[in-house]
Amino acid sequence: MEIKNNANLEKSEVVAEMPAVCADEALAVEFFEEQLWGDKPCCAHCKSANVYKMIDAKTGLRNKRFLLRCHDCKKQFTVRIGTVLEESRIPLRHWAYAFWRASTSKKGVSALEIKRQCQISYKSALFLMHRIRFALTPGYGESPKLNGVVECDETYVGGKPRPRALPEGAKLISAPRGRSTAKKTPVFGMVERDGRIQREVVTDVSGENLKAAIRENVRSTATIMTDDFPSYRGIGKDFDGGHHVVRHSKFQYVNDPAHTNTAESSFAILKRGIIGIFHSVSRKHLRRYVGEFDFRWNTRKENDGNRTTLAIQGAAGKRLDYKTLTK
Repeated sequence: MEIKNNANLEKSEVVAEMPAVCADEALAVEFFEEQLWGDKPCCAHCKSANVYKMIDAKTGLRNKRFLLRCHDCKKQFTVRIGTVLEESRIPLRHWAYAFWRASTSKKGVSALEIKRQCQISYKSALFLMHRIRFALTPGYGESPKLNGVVECDETYVGGKPRPRALPEGAKLISAPRGRSTAKKTPVFGMVERDGRIQREVVTDVSGENLKAAIRENVRSTATIMTDDFPSYRGIGKDFDGGHHVVRHSKFQYVNDPAHTNTAESSFAILKRGIIGIFHSVSRKHLRRYVGEFDFRWNTRKENDGNRTTLAIQGAAGKRLDYKTLTK
C-alpha cells in the first residue's frame, strides 16, 4: 500500500494536524478525503473524477452532510461510502481519533477509553474499534508471501483454566509441567527476521494445519526456523533453505542460526496487549485483534503519521456491518 504523505521518520504533518482534526468535524472530513482520495476525489458509485462539492446556498460553505455529487451519474456521496465508515452516524472526528490511537498505541487502545475520550456509548465505541481492526486486517491473499529466514511458532491465547479440586486430604507436591490448552485459542505465527509478520487463528496445531499455513504464506525460496514441536516435521523438503530446528524440549534456545526469538517476541506484545488493555478476547473476534497487532508490527519502521495514513487507506473497499459482527 502506497503512503501518500512521505514525511521523514522524525516529523510528520499528519501528527501535527491530528489534534485539530479530532476537534473539528469539517477538518476531519477534509482530512479523510485527503487521505483516501488525495487531490482527486472520485465518485463512490461510478469512479468518475468529474465530481464537485455541494455548497449551502445560504452560508456559502459545504452542506451539513458534506456531500459531493457526480456530474456523470448524478448521484450524491460522501467520503464514508465504500469504506468501513459507511452507514456510521459517529462523527468523523471521533473516527480520526480512534484511527490515530489504534495506529500509534503499541499495545492497542480499549473501547472504554474511546468511549471516555469521545463521549459516545460503549456499544458504539466497541463497534467502531472492530471496524477499524477489520480495516487493518488484510483480506485473504492480499498480503505478499514471506521470504528469507522465516521463524514459525505457535501460542495459545485465552484465560487460564481453573485448577481442579484436589481430593480431601491430598497435597499438591509440585505444579504440573507443560501448558494447558483448555479453553484457549491457538494462534500460529510466521515472522521474517527484520521483516513482516503473518499470523493466523487456527482450529488446532496439527501438522496438517501448520504446514499448510506455512506453504500458503511463505515463498518456496525461504528458510524455515522452528522449535522441535512434532507438527513441523517434514516441512523442510518444500523450501530451498531447508528447515532448521532449535530443541526447546532440551532447554536449547539458540542453535546457530536456528532460533524462534523473533516470533516469541511478537507473541509477547500480543499477549501483553490482550492482558493489559483488552483483558479478554473471544475466539470469534480474535482474528481482528491479531490483525491489528500484525499491522503495527509490519509498519513499525514508519512514523506515527504514515502509520495512521496507512490505517485509513486500509478502510477503503471494506465493509463490516453489525449483523456480520454479531453472527
